Amino acid sequence: MESYTYLLVNLACVSIPLIASFYPKHAFYKKWFAFIKASLIVAIIFLIWDYWFTKIGVWGFNEYYLTGIYLLNLPLEEVLFFICIPYCCVFTYFTFQYLFKKNLFDKTFPIINYSLIIVLFIAAILNYNKLYTSITFFSTSAYLSYLAFRKINLSYYYLSYLCILPFFLLSNGILTGSFLVDPIVWYNDTENLGIRLFNIPIEDSIYGLLLIFMNIQLFDYFNSKA
Repeated sequence: MESYTYLLVNLACVSIPLIASFYPKHAFYKKWFAFIKASLIVAIIFLIWDYWFTKIGVWGFNEYYLTGIYLLNLPLEEVLFFICIPYCCVFTYFTFQYLFKKNLFDKTFPIINYSLIIVLFIAAILNYNKLYTSITFFSTSAYLSYLAFRKINLSYYYLSYLCILPFFLLSNGILTGSFLVDPIVWYNDTENLGIRLFNIPIEDSIYGLLLIFMNIQLFDYFNSKA
């Protein structure tokens, strides 16, 4: 049963959003085509990144918790991660736009955004020799700069991210060893800051923000074209 652990984490995350997608008054399943196009583009980018980091030992996977099915050097479960987690996040964003006509980030998101751009850029430069830290922080800073340049309203992006955080801590906590004898995903701490939220490297929270925002932005783009 342990060999299905990572797979079950993915399924547990996506199960409720998947069922709720058929809510008749605001059905997310009608937006699946836009989501799939956005998700595939982002997944390809992150899977290339994932492949490279796994190959050079920035992180890796504990085979004890895997089904043993691989795509190149990546477990099937890791590939599914980049579909299941974005689905949950984009569904949350789609739902919050329906539930909340205004939110607490309506006026504050530019301040948050520019602060993150500056802090992440400086942190990336100061930690240029730590691959996970520097690449994650610089990429996120650059992408947030792009969104600011495009004048995209990020208020619901940040609201969705904030509300997803507790579930992120739970699911990613399991992946990094909470409630388990060994972590499902291990990290080479010479390539990160060594700062952890429970068992989770602090970089994961920024990596997750980049993953979420890219999926939401492309979802909006394809949805508007539809």
